[in-house]
Amino acid sequence: MIHMENVVKTYKVARRNAGAKAAFRALFRREYELIRALSGISFTIEDGEMVALLGPNGAGKSTTIKILSGILYPDSGRVECNGFVPYKDRMRYTREIGVVFGQRSQLFWDVPVADSFELLRDIYDIPEADFRKNEAELTELLQLQEILRTPARQLSLGQRMRCEIAGSLLHSPKILFLDEPTIGLDAVSKLALRQFVKNLNEEKKTTVILTTHDMQDVEALSKRVIMIGKGKLLLDGTIDDIRKEGESLDESLVEFYEGIDGMTGKEEEQP
Repeated sequence: MIHMENVVKTYKVARRNAGAKAAFRALFRREYELIRALSGISFTIEDGEMVALLGPNGAGKSTTIKILSGILYPDSGRVECNGFVPYKDRMRYTREIGVVFGQRSQLFWDVPVADSFELLRDIYDIPEADFRKNEAELTELLQLQEILRTPARQLSLGQRMRCEIAGSLLHSPKILFLDEPTIGLDAVSKLALRQFVKNLNEEKKTTVILTTHDMQDVEALSKRVIMIGKGKLLLDGTIDDIRKEGESLDESLVEFYEGIDGMTGKEEEQP
């Protein structure tokens, strides 16, 4: 079970005006601005749930994922995932989770994908028999047979994302965090990834937390939606709840999701 209670996170960001004089002054006296990324976020996700975390850019989605995965720690509040406090029990907790960031890679850039998998086996200390079984299964399900011997830098985006997901599942995690996993993918690759994630959740009861800007991802995968705006929890319910409550949401979010009624139509462009 995943539980967040009154979680607050603030970033300290350096600011300065443009120009050489402002740059010189900043060497001796920097100005900072405090940015509130999360303002008292609270929710609970049960084992085996698949939940979509929605909101516009800067809403706090990735910050939430990073706190839940142990990369960041909150300023205040309580976080517990499967009995662990992620940012305190990182060594043990990371064996329980898989993480895929659409714009970050865990694969080693200049070596074949198969070598990256071997290194991940050593990092997670996966027993040899379990590793070979998982690798063979994931290779077949994600159709990686022809690209395992290819360096990650030579893969297309769709191929790399399939390998990223396989790498995050080699150690059989109980929780899978997917941060915009379909960003930039073509329609065929999106459909393949959606089906794989759906089957993973249904067959192995893996808890999945998904952030995305593609409402078709949400419609295909998640029954439950958690919407965040300006660091605050705006809605926790279903897609139908978003439609019903749209008028009371923040104006920027309404504009962002104004096309939700037509989300069964053509693919939405990625920002």
